[in-house]
Amino acid sequence: MKRIRDKIEYYALQADNRWKILPVKRQRLFTKLFFGGYALLTLLVIVSICISTVQSNNEISINHIDGVSRSLQTKDSIQADKINSLIKK
Repeated sequence: MKRIRDKIEYYALQADNRWKILPVKRQRLFTKLFFGGYALLTLLVIVSICISTVQSNNEISINHIDGVSRSLQTKDSIQADKINSLIKK
């Protein structure tokens, strides 16, 4: 675990040193490009969400849940009847 942490720290320091070596104009250009890409991606996601909500019918259907099979219910009721009949005697 320590080796992984050391490698991550080494690569982070190396990237930081490369960033500091760049001229200030290039740093500003990269910062503007990264921010522009992030803003464009955010705008695309918001537009995609708006389009998907406008196109759907936005109705919730509530139906009966048929998760438990009928055979299990009958087996359980038969076992309960047997137990109740033994208790009554």
